[in-house]
Amino acid sequence: MTGQANGRITRDDVIDFVYNEARMLDEGRFSDWLELWLPDAIYWMPLDYKQDDPVGATSLLYEDNFMLRLRVERLNGERTFSQKPKSRCHHVLQRPFVDVFDPETGTFQTVTQMHYVETRLDEQQLLALTVTHDLSTSDNGLRIAGKKVELLNCDAAFGNIQLLP
Repeated sequence: MTGQANGRITRDDVIDFVYNEARMLDEGRFSDWLELWLPDAIYWMPLDYKQDDPVGATSLLYEDNFMLRLRVERLNGERTFSQKPKSRCHHVLQRPFVDVFDPETGTFQTVTQMHYVETRLDEQQLLALTVTHDLSTSDNGLRIAGKKVELLNCDAAFGNIQLLP
């Protein structure tokens, strides 16, 4: 029985959560992925290296739950012609570091180095990422309270990212 099943979150539960989220994205299960998010969570992709202000500076992405739902509706939509055929992705993760582990308050933070590959037709894009997950417990177990995706080459020109690293 996992820690989530018996009400006690373990470090392995936190690490498994990160791997399971990446698997959902790789399998294109975007609606299931949305269920991992808390209603007030933010998905942030900074524009600048080591950027610490998502509001006062321009970001590549700074999306709340409403914007994430719109993005998923577009990805799942039959009339999204820019996604015919659909883009696919693949995450290769290093083992996440658990930097904050506080079961008493239900707050956890991981930092994961990963390579992200996105492909569609003859185009393929490889990105090196550092992803910080802020996780919190809810009635449904662990959920994403915030996600920050830092591109190693954020200051370089690159094509559109269609999916969700």
